[in-house]
Amino acid sequence: MTFDEYQMKAEETDQVPGSGDEQKIVPLLGLAGEAGQLLSEYKKFLRDGDAHRLFKERVAEELGDLLWYISTVATKFDLHLEDVAVGNIKKTHARWGHGRSATLELFQFLDDAYPLAERLPRYFEVQISETIENGSVKMRAFTDGKQVGDALTDNAYSSDGYRFHDIFHFGFAAGLGWSPVTRKTLGRKRKSNPKADEVEDGGRATAIEEGLSAIIFDYAKQHEFLEGITTLDYDLLKLIKSNTRSLEVGCRSECDWERTIINMYEVWREVTRSKGGMVIVDLDNRRLSYKAGG
Repeated sequence: MTFDEYQMKAEETDQVPGSGDEQKIVPLLGLAGEAGQLLSEYKKFLRDGDAHRLFKERVAEELGDLLWYISTVATKFDLHLEDVAVGNIKKTHARWGHGRSATLELFQFLDDAYPLAERLPRYFEVQISETIENGSVKMRAFTDGKQVGDALTDNAYSSDGYRFHDIFHFGFAAGLGWSPVTRKTLGRKRKSNPKADEVEDGGRATAIEEGLSAIIFDYAKQHEFLEGITTLDYDLLKLIKSNTRSLEVGCRSECDWERTIINMYEVWREVTRSKGGMVIVDLDNRRLSYKAGG
């Protein structure tokens, strides 16, 4: 039996047909009630152990009742249960499924179709150094002995390490194959395609990347800069996906973003502790790494 078939059968037994407010509240209350019943059965199992011999049958019954109410709620809100199920599987796989263990061979670069000079370098090294100029602590980044980007300060009343946030852009490049900021600083904008240059590599995409860097930094700051953390809040990942869905990086999953953010903060913490060092940007292996001194 498919979900659609089940939904039609369930609708035939609805004792409060219709989709008005009064008709909707009944199955919604039913969901809450059956969830309580399921918890009650588990409470009895914890109390009685094997003496609760009908435990599995009761769990199956309560799950069936929950399914009926879920189906009925979907019907009253003009939703197809099949679509709900498919959407949920897509969401959970993007968050917890294939995206977490995807092989490198499955990773498609976003700029493979462009001339070599317009692609993000698949491997490069960035020397990070910290200097004090006129009483202000600044970060400078160099590739092949040449400075890339501007000298950065924390732009804050207190020192919090945000001056090293270029690492985030390099992290996006490594883990996602995406970073309009890195493209600009390395001179890799895709000028052969005016539309891509305008939309994907232009000012708006750059502003989105900078905004996400600041939002993620604020989140990380509230969580010990992700020290010892392996899982990010889903609300943060949803916010990121919402703000990037119209860009090419919209194809990256929540798992991709989570892995990238955790990796780049590993490197950021090393750089801030050492006040500099070498950052290795490896797109082929989708990772940033740190080498002291450089």
